[in-house]
Amino acid sequence: MPRLDATRRHEVAFTLNGAPARVEVEPRTLLTDALRHGLGMTGTHVGCEHGVCGACTITIDGLPARACLTLAVAVEGSDVRTVEGLAPEPGRLGVLQAAFRRHHALQCGFCTAGILMSLDAYLRHRPHATQGELTEVIGGHLCRCTGYAPIIAAAVEAAALLRGEPTEETPSDA
Repeated sequence: MPRLDATRRHEVAFTLNGAPARVEVEPRTLLTDALRHGLGMTGTHVGCEHGVCGACTITIDGLPARACLTLAVAVEGSDVRTVEGLAPEPGRLGVLQAAFRRHHALQCGFCTAGILMSLDAYLRHRPHATQGELTEVIGGHLCRCTGYAPIIAAAVEAAALLRGEPTEETPSDA
């Protein structure tokens, strides 16, 4: 990465949810701020601002990352995906999102985007993940409302659906 002039703004170009994106930022701007304020992607939440709570989790080049710990200029040329990119089309939920809905795996919703992003990234690499593995994946996220059980149930169901396996709890038209 070239040395940046701290006294001026810089344009950062990258792919965001499958589409080209550009945002102008100061070199010290965090990716959370660039996404939320520069590009209107408000699904990425800012919780602790220390990388501990997981609310700001996104994927960069397919791997989960904490946007609150990432400088926006660091994603130049990268493929960034936010929770807005999980839906297959506007007005339609993705598999994980629909499973969360069926299992009531969200209450206040503040942690949900980050958890969805971590689970999505993990299941892309490990489609046959076990319940124990999925529990470990969400261990890096703080949720004060659900008690985690419905989140795990939703993740297990979504994993089965993504593998093409029928589940007892899934309506036949899902």
